[in-house]
Amino acid sequence: MDIAIWIFLSSGLFLGWSLGANDAANVFGTAVGSKMVKFSTAALICSVMVILGAVISGAGASHTLGALGKVSAIGGAFTVALSAATTVYFMTKSGLPVSTGQAIVGAIIGWNLFSGMPTDSEVLTKILSTWVLCPILAAITAVLLFKLVSATIARLRPGLFQLDKWTRIGLIIAGAFGSYSLGANNIANVMGVFVLSTPIDPMDLFGLTLTPAMQLFFIGAVAISIGVFTYSKKVMMTVGDNLIAMTPVTAWVVVMAHSIVLFIFSSQSLSNAFVSIGLPAIPLVPVSSSQAVIGAVVGIALLKKLPVQWRVLGRILIGWVITPIMSAIACFIGLFIIQNLFKQVVI
Repeated sequence: MDIAIWIFLSSGLFLGWSLGANDAANVFGTAVGSKMVKFSTAALICSVMVILGAVISGAGASHTLGALGKVSAIGGAFTVALSAATTVYFMTKSGLPVSTGQAIVGAIIGWNLFSGMPTDSEVLTKILSTWVLCPILAAITAVLLFKLVSATIARLRPGLFQLDKWTRIGLIIAGAFGSYSLGANNIANVMGVFVLSTPIDPMDLFGLTLTPAMQLFFIGAVAISIGVFTYSKKVMMTVGDNLIAMTPVTAWVVVMAHSIVLFIFSSQSLSNAFVSIGLPAIPLVPVSSSQAVIGAVVGIALLKKLPVQWRVLGRILIGWVITPIMSAIACFIGLFIIQNLFKQVVI
């Protein structure tokens, strides 16, 4: 690819790096923090599965973002991704929880406002509804999984070492599945806005035709993987330490519930299966892995009647509301600068 294309893609790669550095903790944080899985093992599995998920199943969620705003100029796509990445960075520095999905949606709306393009209210409503459904569905899934696992353990009555072995294997499987789901669902946040504008030709590799979108998703997934290897260890250890009050079995349930929810909102096959039996199609939308994890944790806490820090949850909700607003404003200002100062086509 031409070097100019790499310059434009750099904002998406930065966003992908940030996603890998932070969200990998949601799938392997507990396993690494509790020293049940080595970081090198977790990083390798996470990287491979993220790339597979992005290339194989990443198209579904990207279509919804494309319908929200058709960013047809690569200068505009660069600014949208840069605005989202910058918002995530500064909100994180401020100590407020953020979601790359919410940031990229806000940035696309900012592009719509700048370009005068209408924002599809039906698509926006679908996206907003999944932001509410995601933690609720994760909480319900976690409760059902916890009851099922608890009943199974009570019936089988494994010894301490046997249970430890099962849990270790379970955390690796759940982390691999979660990494695949993370790549499939969140690659749209990283590279989705570039699909319409990047001049990449299809590529034949070992008899397989890689579409431009698949190549973009692969590049973005590699950026996520680099984020996993270079910066996620500290975040994983922090998450693991914060979840130390939870048992390994409960931690497995949380990771698995999170992974299932991300997979549900990115699986084209599952959505088609729902339609084939007369049910509504599942909205294929990038959702926040942090939202899913928080929903799962709250679900378990309510089930076990553990104290919930409602003030902390309130702060998290504020972060979720502020993120898309700040990203939209940043994108609008950024587009003005890129168009008028750097003379780039953004619309």
